[in-house]
Amino acid sequence: MRIKTKIMKKKKTTNNQDSSPFMEKEILAIFNQNPNRSLNYKQIAAFLKVTERSERIAIGKQLSAISQQGVLLELNKGKYRLNPILNDVEKNKSCLVGRVDMKQTGKAYVIITGEKMEDVFINSNNTNQALNGDTVKLRLFPMRKNKKMEGEIIEIIERAKKQFVGTILMEQRMSYFMPDNTTMPIDIMIETKDLNGAKNGDKVVVAITDWPQRSKNPFGEVIHLLGRPGNNDVEMNSILAEFEFPLSFPKDVEAEADRIPEIIPEKEILKRKDFRKTLTITIDPFDAKDFDDALSIKKMNNGNWEIGVHIADVSHYVKPGSKLEEEAYRRATSIYLVDRTIPMLPEKLSNQVCSLRPDEDKLCFSAVFELDDNAKIQNEWIGRTVIRSDRRFNYDEVQVIIENKTGELCDEILTLDRLAKKLRAERFIKGAINFESREVRFRLDENSKPISVYVKEMKDSNRLIEDFMLLANRRVAEFIGKTKNKEQERTFVYRVHDEPNTEKLNTFSVFLKKLGYQLRIGSRKGLADSYNTLFEDIKGKGEQQMIETIAIRTMSKAVYTTENIGHYGLGFKYYTHFTSPIRRYPDVMVHRLLEMYLNNAPSQDKATIEEKCKHSSQMEIKAAEAERASVKYKQAEFLLDKVGQDFWGLISGVSKWGLFVMLEESHCEGLIANHRMTDDFYSLDSENYQLIGTKYKRVFRLGDRIMVRVAKVDLAKKMLDYELVD
Repeated sequence: MRIKTKIMKKKKTTNNQDSSPFMEKEILAIFNQNPNRSLNYKQIAAFLKVTERSERIAIGKQLSAISQQGVLLELNKGKYRLNPILNDVEKNKSCLVGRVDMKQTGKAYVIITGEKMEDVFINSNNTNQALNGDTVKLRLFPMRKNKKMEGEIIEIIERAKKQFVGTILMEQRMSYFMPDNTTMPIDIMIETKDLNGAKNGDKVVVAITDWPQRSKNPFGEVIHLLGRPGNNDVEMNSILAEFEFPLSFPKDVEAEADRIPEIIPEKEILKRKDFRKTLTITIDPFDAKDFDDALSIKKMNNGNWEIGVHIADVSHYVKPGSKLEEEAYRRATSIYLVDRTIPMLPEKLSNQVCSLRPDEDKLCFSAVFELDDNAKIQNEWIGRTVIRSDRRFNYDEVQVIIENKTGELCDEILTLDRLAKKLRAERFIKGAINFESREVRFRLDENSKPISVYVKEMKDSNRLIEDFMLLANRRVAEFIGKTKNKEQERTFVYRVHDEPNTEKLNTFSVFLKKLGYQLRIGSRKGLADSYNTLFEDIKGKGEQQMIETIAIRTMSKAVYTTENIGHYGLGFKYYTHFTSPIRRYPDVMVHRLLEMYLNNAPSQDKATIEEKCKHSSQMEIKAAEAERASVKYKQAEFLLDKVGQDFWGLISGVSKWGLFVMLEESHCEGLIANHRMTDDFYSLDSENYQLIGTKYKRVFRLGDRIMVRVAKVDLAKKMLDYELVD
């Protein structure tokens, strides 16, 4: 398409403002120099050094005019970028790159990398064999007025998955593999020779071997036989395989771990500060085996308190270049499924050598604080130690002591609790947001079948540990990160949390107003305070889960990086992860860097550390997805024998598909599909989050309490269907 160049003549406007004499080519030159950026009229004016209001308005009009020619695309209101289709002949790089979000129907959206723009819709016949999560290059179609952005995928840059989990369906000449994951919209064809022993109905792992250009379905082979569906071990291993987590440790890694001695050499103890005679305790869940943090407490002669936060010294045993190191980095995190833990480190380390078990000498990396009675830090020390835990407590035991003010080590525990509460109060005064995730837990029988479901409640005993871990993480980050000048800066691993997206916040604020809640977004402190008030106000209400979920989505995702921007949610300028090296690889990196810098080593290579941070962040997301999948499976399994039974629930979501309902007792969420609401035809009132009956005007609002019947349980897809009970 040829672009006409024309000069805008000055003319009188109704508000007596003159339009700008800028030519199209001057504006287009800026876009050509920034082919992958979205720009508004203010940014163009800045490039052109225009400050007059009338001329800036004229630039806005010219942008709109060029957009109508199809040369520019209006991505969001007032935001433009070059149309990649028109520019593709000269600059193929101007095509957009993004990640595929595949739907069950085969249609998809592409989330654009590095651009704050709406997702691009891809029709099923334009996906070009892309699958969910793939990184792709796409070409935009010309924008139609009042239509969503649409395009086609022209290249698959990187596949997100190399293996898929599902069930084999055998036929005479060909077998089919039906994926468990609903984001995989197609079956994979398996030739008989590639079944590798799998039988009809078996749960298997399949890899795609070929996908002919004009074939709707790819071909694959069975690479791992998991077993029969419905078996607990098969289903849990299926989840791990779906997210490509290893099912066991390689033999050479186990062998390397087995060679590590459990007895600490005396020469190593002599290198460290000795806390073995200082009262030290661990507080963990009742079924925990990997105790990676302990607290010591001692009354000082000046009346202050010496509080030690002691963390298992994993980096002493896991050395760079070792098999253990390679495997720990590959996994990057432990995974906590409903009925099992898949550790980052072999059991010899995670449950024995590094675990801070009572009455055993253990090597630690410690942050030790002198606190006054108001929990103000008077002094601190960070370094390597040896400890000996005097008592292993679980959270319930400590909670009883806090509530009843009596029991073993009562005075020490009450002092720790009092100091922790002062640290917490100070944190909220300074703008921390009290996000509390709702963790669904299960009580299982001897066969790992769920017999009840409950939500984990955060109590003072949990918060006591949390507050001291936050203190240690913050002060370690400050110890390295706070420098007088740029020359003193050293590469480090930070846990950062960016500011929330302004557009998402505004949308969320409007949403809350319709439900009767307020969100003050004018200042950071006001936002934090109103978030905390909101979370208190919605406790126990039907809309609680939905509001909490949306609130978290307005926030950026916390990640690991060498670029410190602070932690918005916690209100900390410096923050890291130092306290869980048994289960998180970034903490191992932090320990190594800390030891180097304590010994005056030069700053480490930033690119290498950043790459490891990126990998750790990605693996953290995958682990969370696997954990959620195991919860959904157990919720479906819990209701499997309750089809036809009635339960009270709260409407947790309203959509064009129907009503999402969370059962009050078990917290199992399912859908009442529109076709199951047979008493009337219901229309969606999206602005007010309700369904309204056309004939009888019955209204179902977000948060309403209703009686539902379990209509169907699809265990393979982890989906629950409910129906209304009149």
